[in-house]
Amino acid sequence: MNLELKNKVVVVTGASRGIGKAIAFGFAKEGARLSICGRDTENLENVANELKTHNIEVLAIPTDVTDFAQVQSFMTETLDKYGRIDVAVNNVGGSRWTPLNEITDEEWHEILDLNLVSATRINKHAIPVMQKQGGGVILMITSIYGREGGGHITYNAAKAAEISMTKSLAKELAPDNIRVNSIAPGSILFPGGGWDRRIKADPDQMKAFVESEMPLGRFGKPEEIANVVVFLASDCASLVTGACINVDGCQSRSNI
Repeated sequence: MNLELKNKVVVVTGASRGIGKAIAFGFAKEGARLSICGRDTENLENVANELKTHNIEVLAIPTDVTDFAQVQSFMTETLDKYGRIDVAVNNVGGSRWTPLNEITDEEWHEILDLNLVSATRINKHAIPVMQKQGGGVILMITSIYGREGGGHITYNAAKAAEISMTKSLAKELAPDNIRVNSIAPGSILFPGGGWDRRIKADPDQMKAFVESEMPLGRFGKPEEIANVVVFLASDCASLVTGACINVDGCQSRSNI
């Protein structure tokens, strides 16, 4: 299917590995022009070089999205190069498994900043550009644990807030022809990721987890998230806004 994304300008945060990297490649296959960022300079450079084999334009800027000045610089360089932003994919996130009674105020702020506020920094720069050009798409990579129990309390709270923000933004920006959706992955396996580390640490426990929690009998793949993201960015999803789409192989238990 031709999703008509050729030459669209797509911003992807956290693109140096895992889901973010797969999303960048998903758009590259559609011929989009990319602006990507990540904190790992070497990995980001390697990803950019791989993306360029698809004969597309790629801007790769090492960026910590928890730093407003770095985000401002990244988005300014994006606009200087391309002059527009058609799609913004907020992919950065993470968690810590700190026992509840040991979570400090500082940790709460760090997790909320990393998962939620980082997206608002990107959106703050993208939205005025999209309004001026007559439309655009904003996508949040959240988690099924933002819709039900299962993850750590701080991560759940941050992802739930991100999903709620998505709905609010979608309603507010609909008159500007800006669609806003979130994608809620289940447990996704990729080298160096959290599930990869857990498998190496305790393969028997992870095998039992898959058998009890994953109806398809396997972890998800980053590319399976990317496929949904790319579709939602296209006009084929023109009526989809304010939605949270689970991509989890029926792992989640909630029916909402």
